[in-house]
Amino acid sequence: MSKLFKIWLVVLLGAVVGILVARDSGYVLLSLGVYSVEMSLALLALLVAILFVGVYFLVRTLVRTRRLPADIRDWRHRRAAHKAQEAMTRGLLEMSEGNWQSAEKRLARFADRSETPLLNYLAAARAAQLQGAHERRDAYIRLAHEHMPSANVAVSLTQAELQMADHQLEQALTTLRQLRSVAPRHTYVLRLLRRLYEQLGDWEHLSELIPELRRRKVGSVEELRELEVKTHRALLDNASLSRDERDLGRAWAGVPRPLRGDPRMVGDYAGYLHERQLDEDAEKLLRDALKQGWNADLIELYGLLNCPNPGRHLGRLEKFLKDYPEDPTLLLTLGRMSMRAQLWGKARAYLETAITHNGPVDAYRELARLLEHMGEEDAALQLYRRALTDGSDKNAIPLPAQIGQPPVRRPVLDEDLEVPPPHGAATPAGNNP
Repeated sequence: MSKLFKIWLVVLLGAVVGILVARDSGYVLLSLGVYSVEMSLALLALLVAILFVGVYFLVRTLVRTRRLPADIRDWRHRRAAHKAQEAMTRGLLEMSEGNWQSAEKRLARFADRSETPLLNYLAAARAAQLQGAHERRDAYIRLAHEHMPSANVAVSLTQAELQMADHQLEQALTTLRQLRSVAPRHTYVLRLLRRLYEQLGDWEHLSELIPELRRRKVGSVEELRELEVKTHRALLDNASLSRDERDLGRAWAGVPRPLRGDPRMVGDYAGYLHERQLDEDAEKLLRDALKQGWNADLIELYGLLNCPNPGRHLGRLEKFLKDYPEDPTLLLTLGRMSMRAQLWGKARAYLETAITHNGPVDAYRELARLLEHMGEEDAALQLYRRALTDGSDKNAIPLPAQIGQPPVRRPVLDEDLEVPPPHGAATPAGNNP
């Protein structure tokens, strides 16, 4: 719009000047010594304009000539930057297509001419990683550090991600620990450390990291709680394998109080106590946990404990029958505890009811053992078979009635039929015609 306005303005001025010149072209006399020049004012104005334009272009040409080397350098730089940009775009496309070798060469070749060499080197490092070329990958990472030291966090994060993707977990741990010393509050560094500790099974350091994850809100409240439960369950499992019996108690003491009521934590710890024949401690732990609410896994574990006065414990658990009268796990546990209390009739009733309500295989086995010791061996055998087949024979292969039995000798139809003697044999006396 501004160009069009200027053009119309020049045309208008030219028309005005043309009208004025047509009316009166004026007169100009220039005298210098013995020389004099006469011309019209319009011609003088035209000559001055031509002179001005000529001088302007001459000066401009001289200036451009002087700046020509710099302009050529700028042009070459722009051209190289444009080619580098095209190379980067093409290299990223080739990486997406799986042409990692070509992408790496293209990205590395034009990295020093690119306006963003950091991105070129990082992308080339990923391409080398995909080819399994760890030395070239690390070389590109070093070049990225050298070209932009201020981007140390971004480069180190990329290095750690690549090391983790290639299962170089120890190297990745070193990188992330150095990075955390530089940026201790960086949430993505904390997230990668969490994932790395899980992969390494380094539960002790992960338990130390969880409070920091919670402070920085690296994950939802529920997610961090599940992570904390998983971590302390693993620590309990490791402690249960220790030769030092005190390690298990230390591991439980290290569990935060809000987690000690979690049924999974209670079940694990009680199970480890049961393995060490500390059933009374496990019973107290389970009893306190069951006061907080029903849990089928804890009920089943309760039935495996061997504690004094089983009748009293049986009475405690029978209170759950009011709310869960048909729960097979509860019925199995009550059957087991009745057997410990030598209440054989009650044990049989509980176990039979558990089987009636699709109880677990253990219910079949416990009842079969009980019936076997009560002398009902046939019924016990049937229960053992049902336990082996999980109560169903729908996938059983059909078999004939008898396998490998000798054929039955069929009776002769005519018992009085005489068989002629062999040729040349003597005829018994009294049988002559």
